[in-house]
Amino acid sequence: MHDARQARSGTSARGFTLIELLVAIAVMALLSLVSWRGLDSMSRATTQNQQRADAVLTLQATLAQWGSDLDAVATLAQTRPIDWDGRVLRLTRRGSDTTAPSMLVVAWTLRPGPDGLRWRRWQSLPFTTRGEWQQAWNLAAAWSQDGGTQTGGASDTALMPVESWQLFYFRDNSWVPASQLPSVAPNPNNPAGPVIAMPDGVRLVLSLPPGDGLSGTLTRDWVRPTVGSPKS
Repeated sequence: MHDARQARSGTSARGFTLIELLVAIAVMALLSLVSWRGLDSMSRATTQNQQRADAVLTLQATLAQWGSDLDAVATLAQTRPIDWDGRVLRLTRRGSDTTAPSMLVVAWTLRPGPDGLRWRRWQSLPFTTRGEWQQAWNLAAAWSQDGGTQTGGASDTALMPVESWQLFYFRDNSWVPASQLPSVAPNPNNPAGPVIAMPDGVRLVLSLPPGDGLSGTLTRDWVRPTVGSPKS
């Protein structure tokens, strides 16, 4: 009887065998690996979603500014409201400060920088005379070529990554590649008019680089407020 109790006691106190321990360790390691991969996938998905959301917000803000610049285009006597030379788009627009009416020259171009190839916007200081307009107009052209070290207090903002961009004007009831606009014939009844006329519409085509945010081709049409919607 005594030997039988000792045998039962030894059996009940027996621990895990080496094989059982190895199996348990392997199962725990597998569970840890699966859990880590799941967390890593969730983290990557969250990062990608955030990058895409940031890219969408940047795009929306940039296109809103683009539309605002075109909506505010105005004229001074013997000036150009718009000019495209294949590299930079320059615009003469009204200032946004209604308490102190003034004019601005803004420019858009694609230029490389420390943060890569980006679409950029330049804005002059406010002005009120034709002489100041000419100075700002020339500064905008210089900025598009070499960064314009002499900015005259103007602002230069890097907006978003872009591979290439194209512009089209809506003229004579069709979209045509943007080019130098023809001069306006002198009008004795309006000697203070611009030297060229605004096109009825401006089509912007952006090629966005591949990445974690937005990519592909984006087209945005702007129509002069006094004109009906152009045909596609």
